[in-house]
Amino acid sequence: MQTFGRKATEVALAESQPSEAIVSPSRPPQPGLQTYGLQTAALSVTDLIRDQVFIRIEPAAAIRMTKQELTTFVHTLIVDIAVERKLLLNQKEQDSLTTIIVDEMVGLGPIEPLMRDPTVADILINGPKKIYVERRGKLELTPYQFRHDAHVLHVAQRIASSVGRSVDESTPLLDARLADGSRVNVVIPPLSIKGTAISIRKFSRMTIGFSNFIAGGSMTEQVARALEIAGRCRLNIIVSGGTGSGKTTLLNALSSMIDKQERIITIEDAVELQLQQEHVVQLETRTANIEGKGKLDQRELLRNALRMRPDRIIIGEVRGGEAFDMLQAMNTGHDGSMSTIHSNSARDALTRIENMILMANGNLPARAIRGQIVSALDLVVHTERMRDGVRRVTEVCEIIGLEGEVIVVGDLFKFEYAGENADGSVRGAHIATAVPPHFLPRLKYFGLAQPFLEALGIAETKERLTR
Repeated sequence: MQTFGRKATEVALAESQPSEAIVSPSRPPQPGLQTYGLQTAALSVTDLIRDQVFIRIEPAAAIRMTKQELTTFVHTLIVDIAVERKLLLNQKEQDSLTTIIVDEMVGLGPIEPLMRDPTVADILINGPKKIYVERRGKLELTPYQFRHDAHVLHVAQRIASSVGRSVDESTPLLDARLADGSRVNVVIPPLSIKGTAISIRKFSRMTIGFSNFIAGGSMTEQVARALEIAGRCRLNIIVSGGTGSGKTTLLNALSSMIDKQERIITIEDAVELQLQQEHVVQLETRTANIEGKGKLDQRELLRNALRMRPDRIIIGEVRGGEAFDMLQAMNTGHDGSMSTIHSNSARDALTRIENMILMANGNLPARAIRGQIVSALDLVVHTERMRDGVRRVTEVCEIIGLEGEVIVVGDLFKFEYAGENADGSVRGAHIATAVPPHFLPRLKYFGLAQPFLEALGIAETKERLTR
């Protein structure tokens, strides 16, 4: 459960006002307006009891309570109010209403059950009445709802206050990280035409390894074996793909192959990586304060990381001028570094890196940039969320070199679409090219050339491997 601490609880209690539309309990039921599965006779009963609880509760006393104490106290108030107002609530309805009110005081209101649901990856709020979630790669509309636009905005402002930020007409955009690590993006009017929009990418504490990818159909054992070896042999790897395609999850799996004796520096806008090694330093960017000062971006953190004696540098996502510094780091002894990038294919990822560097360093010739890319990068792994909701590795490409002005890229594995099964799942296969990679000498250095070639379906002789 997401909580915001004493200060935010006091703010929630102080700002929660009685609903403007309290009507008689005899008002006819309004189907579809219930939240949390509370099945009272009408929404007005819920509002009436909720408002009375907030009137009677003392903020100074409430913030000193534990969550369990607050829950017990609120439940007692609900029972008392129901008796006074002659409202009939069974035990299940009392418990549900208690959960609603406590979640509004110390959590994220109606979406708290979704925050606790391990099957939910993303929560997308489009105004008070439309809350979508992503489960197993597909979006679905939920029955959960906020009371009105002001309720959504109130939750957004509480998220902002929990991280020392504000969201209002002067600053209508917010990027934040909740205490559990989940990422939040908020857009409010006038930028969002139909009310406050909140997007939450939930932080998963479950570690996903290559065995999970194989079981889920994301890759074959051969692809997994090749990527494991690439991680162990300190290859410089870029993971590319679209939004929600599983880039960070795959990067976590690749990083699990790093030796526990190595010093790793991670750089992210919002901490998502879950490295299992002990010697890890996590750096996170900082936005400007209310005066427009104090901003620290990934590029500045990357430059500082080079002074911290890293063995490997892992950048959560390359999206700007830090691409040039990343290539420089890879070319100056920090091999085995990794990052992710948004792109439509493995080859597009290289074009995007080139464009990012050109935008930040316009005086550099294109050929020099491509030369840096070729000498720095070894592998690009492309992931895609396909129409059946499964996130698959669709390309594993090696960077071979330059031919004139063109970067030559070779496929090691490629997913070939073969059709659709009766249940709607995508049918296809990962095809290996059976061509020895150009980084074979590095694989030999680590003693892992033979298993890598076997993963590619190449039967190399021992004599050839020792040449």
